[in-house]
Amino acid sequence: MLKHTPTIPQYKIEEIRQIHHQGKSQEDFHQIVAGAYIGDVVYGANDGIITTFAVVAGVAGAALSPTIVLILGVANILADGFSMAAGNFLARKSEHEYRRTERGREEWEIDHLPEEERQEIRELYAAKGFVGADLERAVSIITSNRKVWVDEMMAGELKIVGEGEGHPLKNALATLIAFVLAGAVPLVPYVAGFSGLAAFGWAAVAAAVVLFAVGSLRTLVTGKRWWLAGLEMLVVGVVAAVVAYLVGYFLSKLV
Repeated sequence: MLKHTPTIPQYKIEEIRQIHHQGKSQEDFHQIVAGAYIGDVVYGANDGIITTFAVVAGVAGAALSPTIVLILGVANILADGFSMAAGNFLARKSEHEYRRTERGREEWEIDHLPEEERQEIRELYAAKGFVGADLERAVSIITSNRKVWVDEMMAGELKIVGEGEGHPLKNALATLIAFVLAGAVPLVPYVAGFSGLAAFGWAAVAAAVVLFAVGSLRTLVTGKRWWLAGLEMLVVGVVAAVVAYLVGYFLSKLV
C-alpha cells in the first residue's frame, strides 16, 4: 500500500528551502506550513458553524418564527463560544503548568540526585541500542550540558517534547473569534429579513460552503487532500443538521 504524503505548493517549498539555507529551526517550517493557531481556528469554526446551524435546523424543523432562530442562535454563539474558549484556555494553561512542574522536578533531581539521573540516561540510551564505549560517551556528552540533560529526561522518561505551542490566552481568543464568525453565518439570512423555507435554504447553503472551507483548511495540519478534508467536515455538519431538524420536527408534533 502506498503511503500518502502531503502535497506542498511550490511557493511553500521555496520558503522551506530558504529556511534551511538560513539555518532556521523546524518550528519556523511548521509556522509557515500550518500557522501557530490553525488548530484552534479550525476547532472553533467547526463547532461554531455546526452547533449554530443545528439550532437553526431544529427551529426550522419545529416551524418556529425567525425571531426564535435569532434568539437561540445568538445565545448559542455567545454561551457556547465562551465555553469553548474558556475550556481551551484552561486546557492549554494546565498543559503549560504541567510542563513547568515536571521540568522543575527533573532539574531538582539532576541537581540533588545526579548519579541516579545519570543512570537513567544510561538506561534510556542502552534501550536505544547504545553499548560499551559509545553508550558511555553518549551519557557523558548529554550530562555535561544541564539543559540538554533535562530535555532528554523530559523526552525519554516523561515523553514531553518541546516547550508547548502557542499561548493559552491567544489560543482561547483564536477559538472564540473563529466560533463567533463561523457561527454567525447561518443567521445571516434571518438577519437579512428572510423567513420560512427561503431563510432555511440560504442558511443551509451558507453553512455548507463554510463547513467545506473550514474543513479544507485542516489539510494545513493533517496533510490530507483538501477536498477530502472539506467533504469529511461537510458530512459531519449535514448529519448534525438532519438530526436536529428531525428532533425539532417530531417534538413540535408532541406539543
